[in-house]
Amino acid sequence: MALMITDDCINCDVCEPECPNEAISMGPDYYQIDPGKCTECVGHFDEPQCVQLCPVACIPVNPAHVEGRETLMAKYLRLTADTTVATV
Repeated sequence: MALMITDDCINCDVCEPECPNEAISMGPDYYQIDPGKCTECVGHFDEPQCVQLCPVACIPVNPAHVEGRETLMAKYLRLTADTTVATV
């Protein structure tokens, strides 16, 4: 389940630097979450960091991108595969 930021966002800049997948960026009017990069912090943390830090609670699950934990973990593994260096 990728998350989304609603128009209740106050652009406080708290969520963007805390996203381990760099899925959050500034949109035309408020922050937005790239569903292709959002793993709800699966693989990084037990809870989505943006949701925990948001002072106005404007980050719900995106109903257009409902994904199970297994799918989110697969996405995490795909996103981090490029950054993993094999040690020989």
